[in-house]
Amino acid sequence: MARMAALVLALALALVSLVSPCQGALQAGFYKGKCGKADVEGVVRRVVVAQFNKDRTITAALLRMQFHDCFVNGCDASILLDGKNSEKTASPNLSVRGYEIIDAAKTAVEALCPGVISCADIIVMATRDAVSLSGGGQYPVQTGRKDGLVSLASNVNLPGPSFSVSQAISAFAQKGLSATDMVFLLGGHTVGVAHCSFFQDRLYNFQNTGKPDPTMDPALVRTLRSRCPEKSKVDNTVNLDQNQLSALTVDNSYYKQLQAHRGILQIDQELALDRLTNATVSKIAKSLDFSTKFGEAMVKLGALQSGSPGEIRKSCRAVNPSRSK
Repeated sequence: MARMAALVLALALALVSLVSPCQGALQAGFYKGKCGKADVEGVVRRVVVAQFNKDRTITAALLRMQFHDCFVNGCDASILLDGKNSEKTASPNLSVRGYEIIDAAKTAVEALCPGVISCADIIVMATRDAVSLSGGGQYPVQTGRKDGLVSLASNVNLPGPSFSVSQAISAFAQKGLSATDMVFLLGGHTVGVAHCSFFQDRLYNFQNTGKPDPTMDPALVRTLRSRCPEKSKVDNTVNLDQNQLSALTVDNSYYKQLQAHRGILQIDQELALDRLTNATVSKIAKSLDFSTKFGEAMVKLGALQSGSPGEIRKSCRAVNPSRSK
């Protein structure tokens, strides 16, 4: 079974190489031999393991970071750049976290091999490692990215939690990702959380009806109302996977919750209701190969590139000095 899963993923990687002209020189094992005998991916993984042992929620944080980075200028670490009007300052990115993990990994690889490993690759490697530590598959990431030179808040235009399924499909299609890719990538919510403010309308005044969203399980509405009181000054968080036994595990439980009308965000619940995606949700909820398929979708996400010039940053938070003058 494991050998077959590895073969399927290897074939998927080869297919991505054939059909994605913007991918450039990305390949699995890109850094092998480029830093002497040093195991670059192993160095990054050790940093992630150390952080994960302190805080298991870093998996959700890194998944979100990679998605927010790749969906803007491609996977070029532009989200890491500091600046008054950088991507970090855009509203959807104000709650992105995990930057210290990337900094620590960058420091570790620079000590072994200065000026060779990009911050963009570190994001993708670190995310894969966190997914693996949380019960997902250890999918072979492709590397060889360059770090972007531009980071502007005005470029951040991410699909939001109130998007309809068709709007979300359109947004993903613009990035070359299919509706099935989208459903799998939203599976990252299996370890995520959401602030009450993002779904509170579903609990009290859905679409100005004065009533809760009728597609949400009434028992869940009652539970969430206790966590998210109306007009509360505290914006609490709740797990996107309401199965408390697997809320920190990368698995297909999220999809099973959607089928039980226990989705938190509107876009999540509509995946299981809309004719464009409900069959995919049902198939994933019953499947035994979620880890493999999720890994394939993450590889496709990681292949997004803008084609703009790039560099290997010395610091993930700033372009190299010669560029910034």
